[in-house]
Amino acid sequence: MLSVDLNCDLGESYGLFKIGNDKEVLKYITSANIACGYHAGDHNVMMETVKMAKAYEVKIGAHPGFPDLHGFGRREMKMSAEEIYNLTVYQIGALAAIAKSCGTKVEHVKPHGALYNMAAKDKAIADAVSRAVVDADPTLVLFGLAGSRLVKAGEEKGLQVAHEVFADRTYQTDGSLTPRSEKTAIIHDPGLAIKRVIRMVREGRIEAVDGTDIEIKADTICIHGDEPRALEFAVELREALQAEGIEVGRSWDSL
Repeated sequence: MLSVDLNCDLGESYGLFKIGNDKEVLKYITSANIACGYHAGDHNVMMETVKMAKAYEVKIGAHPGFPDLHGFGRREMKMSAEEIYNLTVYQIGALAAIAKSCGTKVEHVKPHGALYNMAAKDKAIADAVSRAVVDADPTLVLFGLAGSRLVKAGEEKGLQVAHEVFADRTYQTDGSLTPRSEKTAIIHDPGLAIKRVIRMVREGRIEAVDGTDIEIKADTICIHGDEPRALEFAVELREALQAEGIEVGRSWDSL
């Protein structure tokens, strides 16, 4: 039976500023990527989100990003590979300590925003992130853009990797995401997004922005928790997958 994981970026509130509807979204996903205080989140939000994820039996992942609260981690920052390694280890460790205090554990890592996109293309950054994951805990699963340098670097270091696809984003012919600065980057039609996801899971293919078909591997699907319709989309996507006979779950857990 075909299966695919549903992941969502959560815990992105900060202090008195609330982002997303984490408690409700958690009912429909299987993996939660929790912000670790650099691009979003803080110690209180991290603790609360871990407790909620545990209550809903959703797997917990660290979501490390650049130290960029104002830009929500979506602005590129020029850093050495060693500094990227250090900030990744630091954020994984922070969430791991909180998870341990709650009687649970971190099970995967997914970089956020600009760090994620840079690691998808830059070998040095991909190596730094994957090395940080290995050194923090070699049993962690590394989430990365399907077919990217990041997942390849993780595989080379012996990590279990999950090839990630995006329901609401368009793709370039090289398999990269269309930059958010371009008008065609975001898919606003839920029906179209769901149709594309089902094709990615069933056929391993997706239509790029220029109309060409490209191959793509879909182990896990990202839902953006900060989007206004995140909850509604999570419900619709899960129902559509199940209607197609596609199981929602983490296939690698049975390996």
